[in-house]
Amino acid sequence: MKDLATKKCVPCEGGIPPLKGKKLQEYLSQVSKWNVVEEHHLTKKFKFKDFKTALKFVNKVGELAEQEGHHPNISFTWGKVEITLFTHAINGLSENDFILARKIDLLS
Repeated sequence: MKDLATKKCVPCEGGIPPLKGKKLQEYLSQVSKWNVVEEHHLTKKFKFKDFKTALKFVNKVGELAEQEGHHPNISFTWGKVEITLFTHAINGLSENDFILARKIDLLS
């Protein structure tokens, strides 16, 4: 499988099934320390030394999301950021979620 960091997210308007089982596990093996929740979404928690550093990371993730056209749910507080990824159009996980997860890993 091609490194996900070299791929680009493509618009998903539905009509494809969410990733499940072995295929989902293949994608998961390419991202670092992301958790799959109920085969529906990915989550990862990041820790930083202070609020300013966490905010800087959130802004970088936001810029990346805009470039990719795929947007995560982001929650952050002093020194902590939690990112949740899933594809709304299919109410589950798609390749786009793993592409973005891989690229977020490279930011941290």
